[in-house]
Amino acid sequence: MKKNIALTTTILLLILIACKGKAEKQEETTEIETTIKAETYAPAKIIPIEHATAIIEWNNTTIYIDPVGGKDAFKGRQSPDIIFITDIHGDHFNANTLNELNLEGVQIITPEAVKSQMDQALALKTDTMVNGEVKELANFSVEAIPMYNLREEAKDFHLKGRGNGYLFTFGDERIYFSGDTEDIPEMRALNNIDKAFVCMNLPYTMTVESAANAVLEFKPNQVYPYHYRGRPDVSDVEKFKNLVNQGNPRIEVVQLDWYPNEAY
Repeated sequence: MKKNIALTTTILLLILIACKGKAEKQEETTEIETTIKAETYAPAKIIPIEHATAIIEWNNTTIYIDPVGGKDAFKGRQSPDIIFITDIHGDHFNANTLNELNLEGVQIITPEAVKSQMDQALALKTDTMVNGEVKELANFSVEAIPMYNLREEAKDFHLKGRGNGYLFTFGDERIYFSGDTEDIPEMRALNNIDKAFVCMNLPYTMTVESAANAVLEFKPNQVYPYHYRGRPDVSDVEKFKNLVNQGNPRIEVVQLDWYPNEAY
């Protein structure tokens, strides 16, 4: 009888231990699932300002891309936490605009060619990136992608190594801004791009056909034509959309208003 009681007690203890272990494992699993859910972010919000100038809002961080147009262009918008500039030309880098913005605590990231044209006060706030470099920032990463011309008649507009396109990784989302470029091999080699902002203005960057052909090769989930006002003509973004959709209907072409003060 005593043996039976001892055996029963042992079995009950083993059951209790097993149940406790199972409960603890369930708690650990719940904790891991909660952590994973906590790290799921909403997609970045892209706000077009004009031509090459844009704002990215993501996870309480506000990023300005190529801010030009003076402070009035950003009236009613969040002040920047970080500013990225792609190249030296006036539609990308404007020192007067930067000096009109509230730059307290703001980090500026540019190619060396841009920083070398800044006054001392701006230069002290500025870090540089070279083509191929990756920076890990507070809550996202960015890679400097080459941007340059291929056509002989346009090679002097954008020399290889001078400017940067930028590839941002926000959580699981990858967003590419081309800057001023043609359909270079480095663009065509991109992969797993969620949103691609691709320029197309002559004579400075590339044709609509070249832009569409490059997009069909690197296959972003969405492509946003931007920077398409040229001299003297404005690129045909509707033709670009048709070329992309004919080649790959799974790529969504999204048209934002990059020229709010113009009829196109």
